[in-house]
Amino acid sequence: MERYLVETPVSSLIFIFTIVTSLYTFYQPNLFGKLMLHPYSIYRGQRIYTLITSGLIHRDWMHLLFNMFTFYAFGFQLEAILASLSAWGHTQFALLYLLSLILSDVGTIAKHKNNYNYYSLGASGAICAILFSFILFQPGMSIYMFFIPIPIPAVIFGPLFLLYCVWAAKAERGSINHDAHFYGAVVGIFITVALYPQVIGHFFTAIGQLFA
Repeated sequence: MERYLVETPVSSLIFIFTIVTSLYTFYQPNLFGKLMLHPYSIYRGQRIYTLITSGLIHRDWMHLLFNMFTFYAFGFQLEAILASLSAWGHTQFALLYLLSLILSDVGTIAKHKNNYNYYSLGASGAICAILFSFILFQPGMSIYMFFIPIPIPAVIFGPLFLLYCVWAAKAERGSINHDAHFYGAVVGIFITVALYPQVIGHFFTAIGQLFA
């Protein structure tokens, strides 16, 4: 634990704090309504704070487990990569996560601005940003998904994931906020490229080597 706190302090704090706040609200159900994203209110200039607080809580144990497993798999590694590239790497990681958490909900707010009964929660948007930022640095890595026992190259997984998000959002399948997933992934890509424009060349070079 000490090594994580020293080498990847931002990831460690996000990981711990999100778990603690999520577990706390599991036993304080009255807090859910106050902390969840409410597009109807935000569009009218109210409860703006839920842009942040909604990313600190989760619907249930499975929701929390899935998001934190994904964050653990890619967040700590991404912060380490950024820290190796710049003295501001830890700050850049924090900026990436925070901006993605907020901007990933823009589409949801626009879509549900007149739906008083719509609420959303979870860190999925920011975590998708982390995942796609990591893919830019490591496009040749293999990604394993639940229920699929074979590895999927990241460069193939990325486009398929985005297409699925668009389809699922239009179909409004289940209670998952697929819009946040899509916008989070896109925001993660743009912020990473803005911070490190050279990552584009690295990305295509790695892909070329992968399929050579």
